[in-house]
Amino acid sequence: MSQQPDRRRMPIPITILTGFLGSGKTTLLNRLISDPAMADAAVIINEFGEVGLDHMLVEAAEDGIVELSSGCLCCTVRGDLVKTLEDFLRRLDNGRLDTLSRIVIETTGLADPAPILHAIMLHPYLVLRYRLDGVVTTVDAVNGMATLDAHEEAVKQVAVADRIVLTKTDIAEDRGADALRERLAALNPGAPVVDAAGATAEALLNCGLFDPTRKIPDVARWLHEEAYRDSGHTHDHGHSGGHHHHHDVNRHDDHIRAFSLATDRAVPATALEMFIDLLRSAHGPKLLRVKGIVKLAEDPERPVVIHGVQEVFHPPATLPQWPDDDHRTRLVFITSDMPEEFVSRMFEAIAGTPVVDTPDAAALTDNPLAVSGFSGTFKS
Repeated sequence: MSQQPDRRRMPIPITILTGFLGSGKTTLLNRLISDPAMADAAVIINEFGEVGLDHMLVEAAEDGIVELSSGCLCCTVRGDLVKTLEDFLRRLDNGRLDTLSRIVIETTGLADPAPILHAIMLHPYLVLRYRLDGVVTTVDAVNGMATLDAHEEAVKQVAVADRIVLTKTDIAEDRGADALRERLAALNPGAPVVDAAGATAEALLNCGLFDPTRKIPDVARWLHEEAYRDSGHTHDHGHSGGHHHHHDVNRHDDHIRAFSLATDRAVPATALEMFIDLLRSAHGPKLLRVKGIVKLAEDPERPVVIHGVQEVFHPPATLPQWPDDDHRTRLVFITSDMPEEFVSRMFEAIAGTPVVDTPDAAALTDNPLAVSGFSGTFKS
């Protein structure tokens, strides 16, 4: 008799679907639900959200979970999101659910997605059973410019996205849509912009660190660091002379910076811990999104992957080997009201790059007044 795989050992991917009011989340969600790739998935929507699944609902199940015609399950958040996620795990573990391939969480149009990401990343049990696959943000091609001008929440939704879906392009003026694409690229160079017509499950899902078909990390695709290089938002330390410039637009965009840092130098684990701890403890709300792969001095052949949203960082993952031929430390940042020069100079210190009037790594790690970090986190 063949042994069945332990479902608890395979973290379930979670996709966050966000976007401002009227940006087309309802239409996109209905399209995703009807995709065969979502047959064994679950969708969590807000009880007071915009989403109406109209003809998709066919049979009510117990405890408010609804089975859709595609085989996908759906429920509304009536209380704590964490309890809802825990309930799905209980159903899976006790056999009331046969399989659960992924979860899609739809936020309200006015919501900052960060608290949802924090709920998953901070929970000691959920972070073992689920993994963040990505954030998908819908943007209205007709009203997107005005929405970004008027609402800071809409700018944050774009800034934290892994994929951006541009809706209503069929009725938008070409010039306006092109200008909006440029603005989105300036806010978040690493997030591909997908036209709603091509926004299939294949295009939007599985954009996290691991390739689900091969079960190996795809760091290049996840970081998309070359997008920052192409836009000029790069500091390269100890490698080649990088250059950068700002794409200031107007209003809320003026506060957002998207940039990357890179170095050939191996970084001491204690210095990396101090770098992250100083950033998140003193400037956490300004760190909209941080991703990176780091070469540690103590174990340069097994890189560490880090991922943070504001002051909350996912437990770092140590890879068994480098996933490609690029063995540099690479970090990408999207920040609010935090100059990239400030982050870059601190990074120079922990990377050991000699710069006038900049503290070195020892000054950071040996400082008796330094904020206590999470020592040992990066040691394998």
